[in-house]
Amino acid sequence: MTVQAVLQTTPSETGMNNGLDETYRKDMAEALSDILGATYKLTVVSHIYHWNVVGPLFKSLHELTEEHYNDLFAAADVIAERIRALDALAPVKGANFGNFMPERGDVKDLKAQDMVEDLIAMHEELVRTMRRAGQSAGDAGDLVTEDMLTARLTFHEKALWMLRAIVSD
Repeated sequence: MTVQAVLQTTPSETGMNNGLDETYRKDMAEALSDILGATYKLTVVSHIYHWNVVGPLFKSLHELTEEHYNDLFAAADVIAERIRALDALAPVKGANFGNFMPERGDVKDLKAQDMVEDLIAMHEELVRTMRRAGQSAGDAGDLVTEDMLTARLTFHEKALWMLRAIVSD
């Protein structure tokens, strides 16, 4: 698909005419809303693990999760603002706080290795979701969203490398 095939030539119902098709903007805002919700969940889980990790991996995981939740919290704002720039509201899907808890349940039963495995799985899921959304943004000529997602992918892929390095043999 060429960029010209999706360029909007008349304003949308809200008057926005930024060169992106209204249907694309709605679809991308939905995809970014999913990414925003997953980012919030990863922020909360990283923070919970930061507080509760024990054992030989304590220092490295405690420090790494602090770096991660700080970055993720700031990223949530960037993602939400991009949703707004696409002319949509910026909701967080799954606003039920219980949805933000670790998948494995009670943290007191988790070892540091389990926490790292959870974080790896969550980062990997976000990477896959962001990669799909970034491809769609690129196909639509939405350079701003594509660039934002590329930056976020860079963070998540580095986080994956570091998390894997902590638990490698």
